[in-house]
Amino acid sequence: MTGWLVTVRRRAGPAGLLLVAASAAWVWAVTRWGGMQAMPGTMGLRLPAFLAMWTLMTAAMMLPATAPVAALYARTITAHRAPHMVVFTIAYLVVWGAAGLPAYGLAAGLGRAANLPAAAGTAVAAAVFATSGVYQLMPLKDRCLARCRSPIGLMLRYASYPGLSRDLRAGAHHGAFCLGCCGSLMVLLAAFGVMNLWAMVVLTAVITAEKLVPAGRLVARTVGITSIALAVAVFWFPELAPGLTGGGTTGM
Repeated sequence: MTGWLVTVRRRAGPAGLLLVAASAAWVWAVTRWGGMQAMPGTMGLRLPAFLAMWTLMTAAMMLPATAPVAALYARTITAHRAPHMVVFTIAYLVVWGAAGLPAYGLAAGLGRAANLPAAAGTAVAAAVFATSGVYQLMPLKDRCLARCRSPIGLMLRYASYPGLSRDLRAGAHHGAFCLGCCGSLMVLLAAFGVMNLWAMVVLTAVITAEKLVPAGRLVARTVGITSIALAVAVFWFPELAPGLTGGGTTGM
């Protein structure tokens, strides 16, 4: 019985670390943005503040689905797992934080669509939906998703990394695959509103389902087809893209 409890603790510890971090990020998101209406573009934030917000937001959305990979990686570490997992998680989030740079430029550019005539904003929203949907159906998406769904091969690679940089390299490497897998879904936030909490909840569920449920690839394709359908539907229902057309709100 004691041995079983030790095994459970060892497997749950790394996953629990990421889930605690994700929970803290969600608490921040709800308390900071929960009562606010949709704001287009960068929401008036300068680059440093936007990057901080973006990193916390991606932590809330990505870490729950990454917890099983972190638990698997922890099993390749024989001692002092907690510090290694902290470094792994930080490196993972640095990749997503770096993605905030092009995200800021994209948000700033698309934010101007909210000041354009309604038809122009709707056309931009349709382009965002279509781009995300097409990427969801591309081979690159499948490749990155496969690495996230079946990371055993990656674990063997990470185990071969020498020296103190192992955790940094492993976290950054997996973060890059995760970015390739989920970047198209994050683009949708440009249409829904960057801090649209309801959109964050739905996309977090989609990301988790893609990576963890048996039919994850089917989920990815279904989301892609749905996104393409939204690219058409937004011309009749502009409120589907409040972040670009100004329709709707994002209050909880």
